[in-house]
Amino acid sequence: MRMTAAVMHAQGLPAPYVESRPFHIEEVDLDGPGEGEVLVEVRAAGLCHSDLSQVAGLSRRTLPVIGGHEGAGIVRELGAGVDWLRVGDHVVITVATGCGHCRLCADNRGLLCESVASARGQGLLTNGRRHLSRGTAPYYHYAGISSFAQYAVVVPSSLVRIDPAVPLNVASLFGCAVVTGAGCVFNAAKVRPGQSVAVLGLGGVGLNAVMAARASGASEIIGIDINSERFNLARELGCTATLKAKDPDLVAQARERSGGGVDFAFEISGSPAAMATATAITRKGGEVVCVGLGSVGQLYQYSHASLVLEEKVFRGTFMGSCVPERDIPRFVRLYQDGKLPVDRVVSGTMGFADLNGGLDHLDRGEAVRQILLPHG
Repeated sequence: MRMTAAVMHAQGLPAPYVESRPFHIEEVDLDGPGEGEVLVEVRAAGLCHSDLSQVAGLSRRTLPVIGGHEGAGIVRELGAGVDWLRVGDHVVITVATGCGHCRLCADNRGLLCESVASARGQGLLTNGRRHLSRGTAPYYHYAGISSFAQYAVVVPSSLVRIDPAVPLNVASLFGCAVVTGAGCVFNAAKVRPGQSVAVLGLGGVGLNAVMAARASGASEIIGIDINSERFNLARELGCTATLKAKDPDLVAQARERSGGGVDFAFEISGSPAAMATATAITRKGGEVVCVGLGSVGQLYQYSHASLVLEEKVFRGTFMGSCVPERDIPRFVRLYQDGKLPVDRVVSGTMGFADLNGGLDHLDRGEAVRQILLPHG
């Protein structure tokens, strides 16, 4: 079939992106689903800081690639052997999946599955196939998803069926922003009532972490960001205090607010400076939960003696350490019950023509989560 999609032909193009145009809007060819695959009509796809990192070239991709790694849509066709979905089902599309057979998958850690990571690195679906082209030229899948398109062929484990009452533009957030932000609180840290947390970086993922911390009963939730324009929303969603990241008294303020340091500091941005702050504001015996990704190969410094003498923990968590089929329905129910009002982080919607401009809004901190509507 022929469809419209956003294609990246080069990485490392400079801002403003509305001028350098990292994404070209093109008519591309999509083969139908084969055995064990599903065709989804993509109705909404979130624009994430991870997409900005790919545009900047912080990790290399097989090009040309159709972007997008989270979304929501409607099942339109089933390949042979897919028996638990039905045509017409509403689904969340998520990158958080594994092969289902290896030791890591058996331990509910499919996010770390090596065979899936290898396929994604080659621009293929997680089953090793490719369905994208333009004429005779091969085009590649981003993260096994490529949701910046009107349609996507994916493996069933990349899909989670949801209540059709959930608006699809909101549902798209659950593929990455919600599972990462809420998951790092619920799954990785397992925050308990009365504990104190700090969230460093109040974008889409960070604000979901704030909401999850409030739902977990955290007594102190300190939001930290370089952009104070996000503070009102952060306080409405659960922050008990908001602090400027570049305030010279930041560490002292955060430690005073939390009675000597927080139990958990969630570092969302991947910034070495933010990581140093997170370490400094964590109490003895506390945990720094590392959520944000820097560039591949980037090194971070820490005081090893302090780590040992204060028994602090550095904990990495990828995509909120989530198990999609377990966590996404749970998080959707929390949204429907009003405990995770994730729709509040949506800054606006856009069509393909505004996608590159959306990158600029994200880069300048003018938006939290923008939603691409591939069908207008």
